[in-house]
Amino acid sequence: MSEMNRRDVMKTGLAMAALGAAANFEWVLPALAQGETVMPFTEFPPTFNPAPAVDRRLFDTRTLSGAFTPPEQFFTTQHYGHPEVDAAAYRLKVGGLVKTPKSLTIDDLRKMGSTDLIAGFECSGNRRPVQGLVGNGRWTGVPLKTVLESAGLNADAREIVFFGADRGKESVNFRGTNFDVEQQYGRSIQRDRALSPEPFLAFALNGAPLTKHQGAPLRLIMPGWYGAPNVKWLSEIVAQADPYLGKFQANWYRTLKGEMINGEMKWVESAITHLQLKSFVARVTKSGNAHKVTTIVLNDGTPIKSVEVKVDEGPWQAATADPSTTAKYGWKLYNYTWNGAAAGEHTVMSRVTDATGKVQPTEAELVNKKTFLEDNSQHPRKVMIS
Repeated sequence: MSEMNRRDVMKTGLAMAALGAAANFEWVLPALAQGETVMPFTEFPPTFNPAPAVDRRLFDTRTLSGAFTPPEQFFTTQHYGHPEVDAAAYRLKVGGLVKTPKSLTIDDLRKMGSTDLIAGFECSGNRRPVQGLVGNGRWTGVPLKTVLESAGLNADAREIVFFGADRGKESVNFRGTNFDVEQQYGRSIQRDRALSPEPFLAFALNGAPLTKHQGAPLRLIMPGWYGAPNVKWLSEIVAQADPYLGKFQANWYRTLKGEMINGEMKWVESAITHLQLKSFVARVTKSGNAHKVTTIVLNDGTPIKSVEVKVDEGPWQAATADPSTTAKYGWKLYNYTWNGAAAGEHTVMSRVTDATGKVQPTEAELVNKKTFLEDNSQHPRKVMIS
């Protein structure tokens, strides 16, 4: 794999800087210095395609150019394709167990008082070798709590369900019998969570209206959660009394893991919700005899205590936080300066520890996790140093 030069990597950075100026943002770019080059990951697929399908897009972390991911590079994956939503005719329906059902335009939502939220997340299926189902952005919209309070939840409304405009045929099995039905993509959260300050209805990303790939004209953002609950093309919010049992919540996005409980191994299924503490090396660059290892950290908003980098079998070394990425729910960038690296292939790896003392697990520590979702293990990356 050939090395990317400064001009190639900076193209995205210049575009993002222009967008930032237009939106009155303050940008601090981890831009390449004059003569600095990106070292190739030898484990990376040589035929890597950031857009392998019309309904899928991956972020190439080697092109990392700033605190926020450009909308055209922000990862996307979904199950029913990209629905065509008429922005002029769009209405968000809020109903079910509410006192005043709503039918809201984007302008109606703006009038409720738009604000910004910095949030980064990954797909729960994001994993080695690419780690490309990840992104970080500045979202503009209105807190979910504001919308729900305007509708007024009934006392028996215990579950809030979010449906996207994307839908498709599903075969639902009931005791050996299949029923073919049309279903919308849906997720839910409990009442207390829905009325907390964090859940967010976004209509813009990085100062521009959402693109079709990012769920235009409106999507749900669950700060500190995996991508699956962040429902795109949001069309309906339904308050109900009973738990929501849609396919993608009840069966699809689950983790199966063995846990010792009362001295016995029990196989526990858990729903995909909060981000598990994770870091990974995003890129390695060279300037003179020094190399910079840049690491991306994702978690549920718990403060970070430390990030460390290890080269080959050497000791763990402290990495330094990038001051442009300090938002609670945004991704955090950390850098480590690697001096005197010998030419040839090396292994670089990171680990993160949060303020509660939780340490990112090794692959061996997740041996009892049978499903591939929520892989937050330490990732030894192979890099070729020249």
